[in-house]
Amino acid sequence: MKAVFITDRGKVRQHNEDSGGIFLNPAGVRLAIVADGMGGHRAGDVASNLTVTKMKEFWEKSANVETPEQAEEWLRNTIHEVNLMLFKHAEENSDCQGMGTTIVAAICTNRFATIANIGDSRCYLLNENGFKQITEDHSLVNELVRSGQISKEDAEHHPRKNVLLRALGTEKSVEMDIVTIVFEEGDVLLLCSDGLSNKLTTDEMLEILISSENLKEKSEKFVELANHYGGEDNITLVLLEYLDESESG
Repeated sequence: MKAVFITDRGKVRQHNEDSGGIFLNPAGVRLAIVADGMGGHRAGDVASNLTVTKMKEFWEKSANVETPEQAEEWLRNTIHEVNLMLFKHAEENSDCQGMGTTIVAAICTNRFATIANIGDSRCYLLNENGFKQITEDHSLVNELVRSGQISKEDAEHHPRKNVLLRALGTEKSVEMDIVTIVFEEGDVLLLCSDGLSNKLTTDEMLEILISSENLKEKSEKFVELANHYGGEDNITLVLLEYLDESESG
């Protein structure tokens, strides 16, 4: 497996409130995370950084995750623990009140990938069946689309597009979506913050992913294009590709 993480402040924001990374547990299994923080007085980067730091810490001490059930249990328990920690941190630090973060996290083995998400950071999968988004945004506009009140096209430019229905750290308990997929030779996972998904169409993402460039070059192309389209938000992504170790990429 090959993996790359990249984050960029973008062209407008003064600070990067996104965090993320790719981490190995003692058995060599990868955990990839993208977190997009929110909150006043730079509390957004506190929320996303704390989330990634704590999850990395827990993952690097974790027992081996060999089954989807173990992966789902680890993500559920760890995210609940981190949520409570963020909530308490905000209660105890007045400059962090109201802070929270999105999260999309994937545990990737050679047989499966288990993905958890809260908020509107996304996971996409490219495989032999095509390219598709496999997470659901927990946002107001996505709920309006799901209930048939507005079209997907309307959602793209909706004035309340940034309103989240769920975030990590804003309530004492939180609901998350968890899904496990088969991860096979040649498949690619893309995890990203909305600084990327709000700027590029799925066709543009696919075009980059199927190009002959290596993963690092592809990740840089994603950032470059999001910035070309305005770069109003921080841009963060992880690419994971299941390749035979003897191949280059």
